[in-house]
Amino acid sequence: MSTIKPAEDIEADPRVKVVFDDIRAVRKSDFVNNMWRYLAFDPALLERTWAEVKAVMATPSTLDPLVKEMLYIAVSVTNGCSYCVHSHTAAAKAKGMTDAQYGELLAIVSLAGKTNQLATALQLPVDAVFDADRATP
Repeated sequence: MSTIKPAEDIEADPRVKVVFDDIRAVRKSDFVNNMWRYLAFDPALLERTWAEVKAVMATPSTLDPLVKEMLYIAVSVTNGCSYCVHSHTAAAKAKGMTDAQYGELLAIVSLAGKTNQLATALQLPVDAVFDADRATP
């Protein structure tokens, strides 16, 4: 259940309309998902968040778009965000993620969770070779 309700005529605010039109253009789709529809209650927050998402996720970079989506899934699983797990899994599938890749991703996420918890419980000291300040070239 949401903590707010989206506006009835959500695009009546010109700032919201500009962002929504950009979302549609960048994603080449008329669909504007609930993340943006609900963030539109605060046009400044909507603008800032979309600008950041667009810069990181939609701008070509050294990471492949599918890798970006898979990383987003992993972080969303770790943070327990069901909405983002669903939306970024759909985006990754649209970018070509196979069932085998999804299975491997989930195996890595679950393994990392386990080994992170063990390392935290044991309060392991970082090996000098892993520490950029102490590692030898």
